[in-house]
Amino acid sequence: MTTFIGDYNCKVDEKGRVTFPSTLKKQMEAASEGRFVVKKDIFEQCLVLFPIEEWERQNTIIRSKINPYNKEHNKFLRNFYRGSAEIVLDSNNRMLIPKRLLDLANISKEAILAGQDGKIEIWSKDLYNVAEESYDDFAALAEKIMGGNLNLEND
Repeated sequence: MTTFIGDYNCKVDEKGRVTFPSTLKKQMEAASEGRFVVKKDIFEQCLVLFPIEEWERQNTIIRSKINPYNKEHNKFLRNFYRGSAEIVLDSNNRMLIPKRLLDLANISKEAILAGQDGKIEIWSKDLYNVAEESYDDFAALAEKIMGGNLNLEND
């Protein structure tokens, strides 16, 4: 599985194309072949870009937990996949993001691509800066989530 790290300021042209940072491309597995799925994030006002192999892994997780004949599960599926689009990098390493998705995330001229483990978040530059936690708030969150008893194995 690919692990993306770093955040990159990228220009968005009038057609909605964003040049994919070469550093992120070097972090990708060859199996992706520049194919992604982009969708609106569940929790934040940003987009999430999944390399195709990570998208398939996410679908496997969803399929293991969902019964499509359960009304609530069906509603989740509809909303999870709503607006998602497949994206392929062009010969200039640009990706064309559908305007409807750019509008949902309030992205116009500048975007931040932020690596987050197996996916990349795409933010409006302004919203990304506002979403940053203060050091004290982040430290408290880290302690809450990671500060319990860790069961680490020595290699």
